[in-house]
Amino acid sequence: MSFSVDYVGRGGGGACLRLAGELDLSTAPELSSAIERLTAAGETRVLLDLTDLTFCDSTGMAVFVRGDNQTAADGGWLRLTGATGSVERVLRVTGLADVLRYDAESVDPATPAAP
Repeated sequence: MSFSVDYVGRGGGGACLRLAGELDLSTAPELSSAIERLTAAGETRVLLDLTDLTFCDSTGMAVFVRGDNQTAADGGWLRLTGATGSVERVLRVTGLADVLRYDAESVDPATPAAP
């Protein structure tokens, strides 16, 4: 299966990237580049929509953490939404669901309660 990263605008500021397919060693650089472009353009709040992500390995998880570190350095954050199946399970087992404030019930975890 292929991988894609699509920019989706968000009301209220920030950027949303919709991920689809398999995020692994061979595709992680594409997501890293997309996050780097956003932060270089001044975006400090990045939401990753994982609704159509079918697989994510440790390399993909590392990209999530690096992206959060990049945005946090500028006073922002990276959040996740929409994960299902094995992707959601890996987020929970690794503890990244808590670190990145993933909430399966929230359409957009970038709510006013999130710093």
